[in-house]
Amino acid sequence: MDYRKGVEARRKILVDKLIAFNGYKKDDKTFLNELTLKELKNEYRKFLSQSHPHDHFGSIQWIYRKT
Repeated sequence: MDYRKGVEARRKILVDKLIAFNGYKKDDKTFLNELTLKELKNEYRKFLSQSHPHDHFGSIQWIYRKT
């Protein structure tokens, strides 16, 4: 029983992270909540490999101004 709770907790964390960055679906057909833990891990790894750590949220934005 504890193992199942751990898996569900990990799934929820990954779904929340993927929703924050990508949206609610893996593709046009599949919702993230329908994926297994292994599929969610693969989606998260794919997201991390395709994104730069300073791309979106909390990134440093340089502003060029003429002086």
